[in-house]
Amino acid sequence: MTSSLPAIDTTMPLGPDPQAVLLDMDGTLVDTEGFWWDAEVEVFRALGHDLADEHREIVVGGPMTRSAGYLIEVTGVDIGLDEMRDLLNAAFLRRLERGVPLMPGARRLLTELAAHGLPTALVSASHRTVIDRMLVSLGREHFTLTVAGDELSRTKPHPDPYLTAAARLGADPARCVAVEDTATGVASAEAAGCRVIAVPSVAPIPAAAGRVVVGSLEEVDLAFLRSVAAGPAVRDPSHPEAAVRPV
Repeated sequence: MTSSLPAIDTTMPLGPDPQAVLLDMDGTLVDTEGFWWDAEVEVFRALGHDLADEHREIVVGGPMTRSAGYLIEVTGVDIGLDEMRDLLNAAFLRRLERGVPLMPGARRLLTELAAHGLPTALVSASHRTVIDRMLVSLGREHFTLTVAGDELSRTKPHPDPYLTAAARLGADPARCVAVEDTATGVASAEAAGCRVIAVPSVAPIPAAAGRVVVGSLEEVDLAFLRSVAAGPAVRDPSHPEAAVRPV
């Protein structure tokens, strides 16, 4: 599958390495978006509610609190948010025991980034317990640092996760490339001022200024990242705090 516009002009000289590469986890590096939905369906069915497929695109890529809160609201199930979050995490972790499939091209990309010593962060809305389990399959050595959704007061689609990762790496967000698979994650990275490569998983993501859409990580290598890093960054005016890096 070829990349969506804006296309990279490979006849032009490639720029320097991005200061850092910031990678989403679920649906981007590991093929787990279906795991999350299956866990949600299982938990709500046990509580007497069948989830309609129309809800899947709404909750995909979002933080646990938002997804769980939304599903509680639409089903009317009588359960607290904290209890629901624990049930969903437990159901998801049970699925991970069967093995975590990596997305096509993920292992090769991580190996290439590590070989070139490029600072790399895992930036996820998932909780720390889930990330630590995933790192067994992804390889903890491939990441300079990791940022979990339950370690921040605001997670995706707010820019905080990407601003935090860039700040901890000592990098300018505008000189970082983020790789995401959902509209929620793309919004977070773009609000932080990062250049973005979108690899849609469950729902389509349109191409836009400062955003490149590809079919899979098999299309992404260091040369591609350099080309994207040389393009214009995107700042979302609806998030003015994105222009300020946290200290």
